[in-house]
Amino acid sequence: MQNRFLFFLVFLAAPLFGQTPSAKRIAQHIDKLASDKMQGRGTGSPENAKAAAYIAKQFRKYKLLPLGTNGYYQPFTAKIRRVVVADSLPKAANVIGFLDNGAPYTIVIGAHYDHLGLGRQGSSLETQPEGKIHNGADDNASGVAGLLELAQYFAKNNVKEPYNFLFMAFGAEELGLQGSRYFLNNPTLPLEKMNFMICMDMIGRYNPERGVGIGGYGTSDAWPTVFKGVESTIKFFTDRPGNGGSDNAAFYAKQIPVLFFHTGGHPDYHKPSDDPDKIDSKAEEAILQLEIKILENAMQQPKMNFTAVK
Repeated sequence: MQNRFLFFLVFLAAPLFGQTPSAKRIAQHIDKLASDKMQGRGTGSPENAKAAAYIAKQFRKYKLLPLGTNGYYQPFTAKIRRVVVADSLPKAANVIGFLDNGAPYTIVIGAHYDHLGLGRQGSSLETQPEGKIHNGADDNASGVAGLLELAQYFAKNNVKEPYNFLFMAFGAEELGLQGSRYFLNNPTLPLEKMNFMICMDMIGRYNPERGVGIGGYGTSDAWPTVFKGVESTIKFFTDRPGNGGSDNAAFYAKQIPVLFFHTGGHPDYHKPSDDPDKIDSKAEEAILQLEIKILENAMQQPKMNFTAVK
């Protein structure tokens, strides 16, 4: 009888444990998005569109509501300014899924999915980049993997949270935050309904000496309360500014509180050598567990006010 009861408890818990962030799934997402077949996910490329389709497929699997202007997609035209190319106006898209908890306000979780393609759009730090695949495993397949894991967790944890969630994969970030800026100028959810934004960009190369940095701590006077008592198996530190780093800067400019998760620079940044085999997926799993703790604390608080960092 005791063994049968234990089995019943395990059976009940299994669905929840199955949805918590998983190093194995993180690695699978990154291997898919940063494989040579994806040709570096350059904006406007067929492979960039395949990456967007992969993300939309996961959103559909998690039963998120499409909140783009064309299903999950919010198409826009990007602009390449850094270099002269034949097609300086490539097609791009944000991929947007909504978890509706019937709440008045929404938390935005975002990560960009584009990268440098074959090194012809500018920004590569390789000496002779043209024609070389820039896989962008850390930048930013790692962030997209985090986005998908958090989407799965909150969509399938059988908890009706006191906030809604807007999960967004941004296009054309490497061309100057164009996807996030386009969304904020053409929002599919009113900006005044947004509580705060969490951005993940390069969270796959954890260095235990440095720890994971969390920017934006000064963008609301509520963050110290949210972080109070938060512990993690990994080292982390906070930084006040929220107006740099990635797509979080676009939200900060609209006076929306932000947090920006980042494991720091490395010699493979914006080079063809940013490959999946260098990702620490186990550490990324721990980073996402930390984010869940922070999010759960934040959801116990009323809607945040924005504070400018000076």
